[in-house]
This record gives sequence, structure tokens and C-alpha cells, in this order.
Amino acid sequence: MELSDTLEDSNDAELNPKFMGTITADFLKTCDALKEASYQVRARKFSQYPVFPICKDRLEWGQMLYDKEELGLQWSYYISMMEEFVQRGIVEDEEQFKSVYKDADEFCCLFVVDKQFVNFVFVPYPNDDNSVELD
Repeated sequence: MELSDTLEDSNDAELNPKFMGTITADFLKTCDALKEASYQVRARKFSQYPVFPICKDRLEWGQMLYDKEELGLQWSYYISMMEEFVQRGIVEDEEQFKSVYKDADEFCCLFVVDKQFVNFVFVPYPNDDNSVELD
């Protein structure tokens, strides 16, 4: 699958509802912390394009934020940025990525890695009254 296909289809709910359901359940538990991490990456000028890879296994790149086993989640969460994706050759067209990247104050850019599914997904942060904090 080409990156352009991945980016264009990144929010197609019909693409794979199985993944959207499990992602949403965990996202509600982690969204406040992810939003703060995104803000810190941008405020400290590391990148204007934070990306949160999530997977059910281990990734050899990015920095671990939440281990699914330790927190009772279905997905482990990592933090990275567009620049690492470019460096690793996952994102080949930086300008195309920037053009589809959604407002990081409003949306979380997840990079879902699973055996049958690899895709960027932009998930809107919920209103404050809908979120749940992690202990």
C-alpha cells in the first residue's frame, strides 16, 4: 500500500471497524496524556507533527509512553514525530504528509501497527467532560 493511499483513507471508518473500536476504547483512557505530550513536543519545538504509534506488540522505534500490559490497555502507545517517519522511509513525501496532517490541538495522529492493518488515523480529542485520566 502506498503512503498516499494510507493517508487518503486514514479516517475511513468503514476501512476497518474492528480496529476503530479497540482504538477508541483505549484512546478515551489515554487522550488527555496524549494531548499534553503533543503540546509539549510542539512547544519545545521538537516537531510540529507529533505522531503516536500504537501496536499490540513491541516497536523498535519511537519512545514508549504506555505499555498495554502495565495499564490494562489493548494497545501500547509510543511517541514519535513526522521527522522520524521520514528518516525511516515510512513517510516519503513530507509535504504530502503535512498537507493531510490535522490540527494537533484538535486531533491526535495515531499510527496503528497491526499484523493485518497499518495506517495513520486522526482521532479527535474528546471534550474535557468525556475524557478519563490514567493513574
